[in-house]
Amino acid sequence: MIAVKKSTNWRLNAAILALWDVFAIHLAYFLALWLRFDGKFTWIYPYYMDTYYHTVPVYALLCVPVFAFARLYRGILRYTSVGEITRTGVTSVCVSLVYALIVNTLVLRMPISYSVWGLMIQAALLIAARLLPRLIDIFQYYIRKPSVNETRVMIIGAGLSGQMLLHDLRHANKEGMRAVCVIDDDPTKQGRYLEGVPVVGGRDDILSAARDYRVDKIFLSIPSASNEDKRDILHICSETGCKLMQLPGMYQLMMGQVTVSSMVNVTVEDLLGRDPIRADMDEVYRFINGKTVLVTGGGGSIGSELCRQIAAHQPRQLIIFDIYENNTYSIQLELKEKYPDLDLVVLIGSVRDSRRMFQVFSKYRPQVVYHAAAHKHVPLMEDSPCESIKNNAIGTYKTAYAAMIHGCERFVLISTDKAVNPTNIMGASKRLCEMIIQSFDKKIKQGK
Repeated sequence: MIAVKKSTNWRLNAAILALWDVFAIHLAYFLALWLRFDGKFTWIYPYYMDTYYHTVPVYALLCVPVFAFARLYRGILRYTSVGEITRTGVTSVCVSLVYALIVNTLVLRMPISYSVWGLMIQAALLIAARLLPRLIDIFQYYIRKPSVNETRVMIIGAGLSGQMLLHDLRHANKEGMRAVCVIDDDPTKQGRYLEGVPVVGGRDDILSAARDYRVDKIFLSIPSASNEDKRDILHICSETGCKLMQLPGMYQLMMGQVTVSSMVNVTVEDLLGRDPIRADMDEVYRFINGKTVLVTGGGGSIGSELCRQIAAHQPRQLIIFDIYENNTYSIQLELKEKYPDLDLVVLIGSVRDSRRMFQVFSKYRPQVVYHAAAHKHVPLMEDSPCESIKNNAIGTYKTAYAAMIHGCERFVLISTDKAVNPTNIMGASKRLCEMIIQSFDKKIKQGK
């Protein structure tokens, strides 16, 4: 039923357009005669009017199948493209030339200006009919009052992808978005307009433009930009507080898939400007399969998630070690219910206790250790710096030492981004942990 309705609408629109074309051709050649005689209808010679009356109606009717063959009735007028306008103009000129040749050869030699004016006016009227719906749509878009919940968008990049994105944004009215400004580093584009939106400046103007135009969201539309340029622009954009989105890459531009829906959120890797390191998780899971695995701090947020993932991949034995019994008991119940066949051992103790750590390693001989036991809350550690050092740094040293003495195959430290150029006690303590593990690794490789 829907398909039939759509087909009916298409045929109705085509019929209306064909009627307009017939009328436009009649009007074009009448105006051509009128202009030839300086706008004086009474000056037109009767034999010229007779030629008009006998030839133009036939010509106009014959144009309809020609236009249909040229697919001039197939386009969606609201989205009329440059290619469709060009095809309309070329087809109109060709049929006008054929009409002029036949009339002047077989009927009556008409004034040259009549043929020239007719050709131009006909082409103009046919093109205007196909452009008008799009022009009305564009006009309505720019004069409509912005809604209260409308998202104001800044486009970065006034190239092809930016133009395609603006075009889609204008027609994707349902998205509730409006492009308010464009940014581009090319000085020849600044101060001009792209799809009716002002190009207000380069990357140095992003902050001021975001403030002046009350921008809510920024679309990065420079898929061919270098990582360095993209990183610099993203860092500036991140200071605006606006939501950042970007095109996935050159593929979308090449395939013509530059749309609002193709935009993706900016990731941490984009801000860093380097390719992320992808861990081969299948290889990791194969490695722990059939091995005895110890997770220190296994009751914590990170440790418990490690336990869940390890338990799902058939270790020979999973040992959860933590000083806090409540969280540890919870993860124990969860894993026993979900994996009844899992050889699960739950131990309470402190990583700062060397004797306890040696007991655990001596009895269970874990082959893989995930060391997640640590104080991690930055504000708390600022008030208790000694506890942070004792638990994080010294606890890591004692656990790693016990693992080394008892022949552990792999020791994985769960660190934090705050250990990079640390600015707080917690970050500094975790940096010490990294240095301790690196030191042990170096000693083992040297056979000491």
